[in-house]
Amino acid sequence: MRLVIARCSVDYIGRLTAHLPPATRLLMVKADGSVSIHADDRAYKPLNWMSPPCRIEEAPGVWRVVNKGGEELRITIEEVLHDSSHELGVDPGLQKDGVEAHLQELLAATPSTLQEGYTLVRREFPTPIGPVDLFCRDVEGASVAVEVKRRATIDAVEQLTRYLELLNRDPLLAPVAGVLAAQTIAPQARTLAEDRGIRCVVIDYDALRGIERDELTLF
Repeated sequence: MRLVIARCSVDYIGRLTAHLPPATRLLMVKADGSVSIHADDRAYKPLNWMSPPCRIEEAPGVWRVVNKGGEELRITIEEVLHDSSHELGVDPGLQKDGVEAHLQELLAATPSTLQEGYTLVRREFPTPIGPVDLFCRDVEGASVAVEVKRRATIDAVEQLTRYLELLNRDPLLAPVAGVLAAQTIAPQARTLAEDRGIRCVVIDYDALRGIERDELTLF
């Protein structure tokens, strides 16, 4: 991973245009080829970014980051304050807590809970950026990638989006649909997921475990 702290301005040129005026920012170039620009006022989300595959063209005072669609992230650098590269190695990935891991296990045993006709191909399906929780086939044999969470936020949608981008490059798997399965799904996450064509499924953990609720219901 390469980390550059620089005073820079940024222009995104593509389907939409965006401009960041000059300021001191962190430029992050990851081993997968992605480039992201960060400020110091938020926990995780970049101000702008370019997902792989893309190419970086460096010239004195300017970076041009261009993706396969011809969209461009142009970074005009006024001053470099820090520039270093670090080898992080292979990350073991996020370790799920007990409930989330058990939820994944139960859904793997009964994939039809997600949709009638689903069959499991593999749990922890490998990708270069981490494993997909469940890889399934629908009733017509089409591929489905399932991300399982206790509570799904925008981060979960972004994670599944990255998996789908990679999986859909494989002609033997594409097209791959996405399903976000969770006990609760944040409204913002649902909106973003639906905008990206990802289906959301709310899972009743107790019902999946065969536990009947004690409270009375009208129906």
